[in-house]
Formats: sequence, structure tokens, C-alpha cells
Amino acid sequence: MNASERKAVFSLASIFALRMFGLFLLLPVLSLHAEDFSGSTPFLVGLALGIYGLTQAVLQIPVGLLSDRYGRKKLITVGLIIFFAGSVVAAMASSIEWVIIGRAIQGGGAISAAVLALTADLTREEQRTKAMAIIGMSIGLAFLVSLTLAPVLADRIGLAGLFWITAILALGAIAVLHLLVPNPQRHVLHRDIVPVVNQLSEVIKDTQLLKLDFGIFVLHLVLTALFVVLPGEINRIGGYVVGDHWKIYLPLILLSVVGMLPLIIVGSKKGQVTIVFRVATLLLGLALIGLAFSTGKHAPGFVPLMISLWLFFVGFNALEAMLPSLVSRAAPAASKGTAIGIYNSLQFLGVFVGGTAGGLILSKFGAVGVFWMCALLSIVWALVSLIFPEFRLSSSRVIDIGEHSQSQREALIDRIGRIKGVQEVTIVSGESLAYLKVDDKELDTAALHQLKQT
Repeated sequence: MNASERKAVFSLASIFALRMFGLFLLLPVLSLHAEDFSGSTPFLVGLALGIYGLTQAVLQIPVGLLSDRYGRKKLITVGLIIFFAGSVVAAMASSIEWVIIGRAIQGGGAISAAVLALTADLTREEQRTKAMAIIGMSIGLAFLVSLTLAPVLADRIGLAGLFWITAILALGAIAVLHLLVPNPQRHVLHRDIVPVVNQLSEVIKDTQLLKLDFGIFVLHLVLTALFVVLPGEINRIGGYVVGDHWKIYLPLILLSVVGMLPLIIVGSKKGQVTIVFRVATLLLGLALIGLAFSTGKHAPGFVPLMISLWLFFVGFNALEAMLPSLVSRAAPAASKGTAIGIYNSLQFLGVFVGGTAGGLILSKFGAVGVFWMCALLSIVWALVSLIFPEFRLSSSRVIDIGEHSQSQREALIDRIGRIKGVQEVTIVSGESLAYLKVDDKELDTAALHQLKQT
């Protein structure tokens, strides 16, 4: 990356991280502190935890499409203002209903697709993968830091204080956007980054992508439902007050990263990714069964709960790292943005269903019922992963081919298709980009580079 690209990517990654940190900050503490609000019930607490996922899921793709028409920075600014407004509403809430309204408004600031599109505008095609990886790492770091800091902050400044922090972070993200992020010199429809309306039906019918979409839906459903009950169980079984919960989360997350590394290393080898994916889903299911047996009236003690929770985070972190890459590699080259948009929408829909179902089941069957619901869903996912055939994966490349006529387009498709390692070529009429699916190990990069020079 050159200096301009680094500045743009790290600035946009910080915007992503600030916003996601504001959302994650409530995850480990909301279920405990929401009891202080009037009208609070387990169902409404779960709804408050997950409601932002519904508005996020509904608006994710439309906001990305609108950013192509009205401009990236403008849509991102509007989204951050909406997120700020939702944070203020929740911070000033005296009843659980107003917390729910505030959280729903927060989710209305669905800027993910617009931020990714702006990243694509500000980076060269050959730097795109690296840029997206940096943004992905910033989200993972935000998750880790939020789990660690949230219990301490909530103990000192309360839930309202956390919402005020999220409001301040939204304003900080607006400042970063306008002070540090360069204005793009070009505005291109990035089919490898943002959704395209006429591709939606085709992508939804892709069974391989559907398997991955179902997976991210279940993964975030389980995570959100877990945090409806987990903080209370840590209090009850372990005797930890909320301000000390960071002593649980920090070592568990760090040790889970160590535990998932062998899975990621093995999964990076050719032909092993499907096996590792199946192992990770089984780990997730077994961990949740362990959590179900570690709670309830006759809980065997705190150590089994912690071992099960560690296994859960090993499986969760491995799958969270693998799934976006699998979607990118499984999707058709010219439809990757649409595939990612649907995937992200299902992820946030999982957050909503997880919070709502978790709260409902907690009110009927207690915490152990929530753990068993999560366990059963994870086992279903593991069985689905075993039934479906192995993944058909390849890498995506986007190259600039300049202006061309219809006859030149057909000649280019034929020429590019004959390059060793190129599996699929798509050139959309009226666009200056070619979208490729390639086998990285066989690709003749010299021939591809020579083509870009001509």
C-alpha cells in the first residue's frame, strides 16, 4: 500500500471499530443492568440486546446501494448521526421500552457496506484484500476490548454512561471521516464489494452460499442468546460481581485465540478447509452442550462452565475468521459484493433472533433452556455442514481493462480465460473492470500482469 491508501484504510478501519465497539460494549452487561429499568422482563431485555440487528439487517443492503447514488461520505455521515441519536435516546431512557427504541435507532446507522465501498474507491484492486483484512482485524479487536472494558465501565458509570460513550464514539467517527479519510478521485460500482440488485435472486439460490449464510445466522444467534444469560450465570455460579467479569472474559478470549490457531493453520492448507470447518462447528455444539450441563440447579461448579466457555470461544473465533473468507472465495467473482451483503444481513438478523428468542426462552425455561436452544441449533448446523458437499473455493481478482467495445469485450474474455489458473471471467457491459475467479497456486501472474499493462 502507498501512503494515501494506508491513511484511508486505517482511518476507515477506525470508523468501523469505533462503531462496532459501541455496539459490542453493551453485549456483556446489558442483561444485568437492564433490570434497573421500569417494565423490565427477560423477554424485553433480550429484545433490547438484539433489536439493533433487525434494523441493521433490513437497511444493510439498501444503504450500500444508496451510497452509489448519493455518495459514500454523505451516507456514512447520516448513518453515524442516526447511531448517535439512538445512543442518546438509550442513554436518557428510564424504561426498558425506550432502551429498545434507542437500540433500534442505533441499528439504523447501517454503514458497513458504504464504508467498504469507500475503502474500495480509495485503494487499488491489488491492495483490496489487504485493506479488507485490516478492517476485519479492527472489528475483532473491538470485540475483545469491549468484552474486557464493558464490565469495568458499567460498574463505574452504569448503563447510561456506556450509551453516552457510544454517542461520543459516533461523533469521533464522523470527525475521522471528514478530517482523515481522503475524498475519492473515482466513483465505481464495485461488484466485488457492494450488492447489486439484479444479482440478489441468483445469489440467494446458490446452495453453497446458503450454507454459509445459515452458518453466520446461527453463529450470531447463539452468541447473542448466550449473553442474555451468561453474565447472570457467572454471577450466580462463580460469585463474580459485574465489575470483575473482565477477569473471566480477557483470559478466555486470549486463550481461545491460541486454541483456534491450529484450526486456522490447518484450514489454510489446500483441501483441508471443509474438514476444519466441520470440526469448528462440532466444537461449538459440544461447548454449548457443556454449558447447558454446567448450569441449572445442580451445576457441577465454575470450572466446567469456564472450560465449556473456552471451547465455545475457540469454535466461535475460528468460524468468525473462516466464514467471511469462505463467502468471498465461494461467490461468483462479479457477484461477491451481493453475496457479502446477504451474508452480513443474515449475520445481523441472527443477532436479532438470538436476543429475542433468548429472552423469551429465559422467561419460560430459565438459563439452562437458553443454553440447550443454542446447543441444538449448533448441532443442526454441524449436521448440515456434514451433509453438504465440500466447498468449491477459489480466489477473486479484479483488473482494470479500460474502455472497450462489444467485440473487444468478447476477445478479452477469451484472452483472459486462456491464462493458466483463470477459472471464470466476467466483464459487465459498460464497465471497465474484469472480475476473475482464479486458482492462486496455478495462476500465471506474469501473464495477468502483462495483460493489465496493455
